Amino acid sequence: MSKVLLREYYELCEGGVCQDLLTEDEKRFVASGGCILSGIMQRANTPNGNGRVYSEGILKREVESYQKAVKENRALGELDHPDNSVVSLERVSHKVTSIWMEGNDVYGKIQVLNTSAGQTLRALVDGGCSVGISSRGLGSVTERGGQTIVEDDFQLICFDMVSEPSTPGAFMMKENKELNESTLFSKADRINRTLTEILMDE
Repeated sequence: MSKVLLREYYELCEGGVCQDLLTEDEKRFVASGGCILSGIMQRANTPNGNGRVYSEGILKREVESYQKAVKENRALGELDHPDNSVVSLERVSHKVTSIWMEGNDVYGKIQVLNTSAGQTLRALVDGGCSVGISSRGLGSVTERGGQTIVEDDFQLICFDMVSEPSTPGAFMMKENKELNESTLFSKADRINRTLTEILMDE
């Protein structure tokens, strides 16, 4: 079964910030001119706007694996979704600084960076524009019981900032083009993922 690019959209809290999610340090950072956005980034066991369902186990595994990128300050994302699975440093607008699960919901916080794309994102937020966050990952899907189920081979790549509505099929890669995962994840990433899966099975 071939993997395709899966992209999902969620709208952040009003104004882009859920104040109750910010630490005191983060509130001071925002008060001094920094920009942190927060909210729900993904959701398990519920058909999303694209009609796909992610199991809690899959999202929990991927969130745990993504923690390494967060801690190493390389959990970067772009402004708008590209049509490929590579995060372009030229288009990076933000980095994820925290990610966790509460029940079926994946919450997160991102810091808007002072890049060209980050400045555009900041201008949109400051202008009161509604912005959303969207996951980008590789995986296969199957139709079961009238639902599109994301299979266990799903691998989270990043979270991008988007404005597109979450209409069914809007974020599928054209022609369901197959992608070579060996070019997307480093050896260290694959080892970390394997260790995470082993630890979760214990």
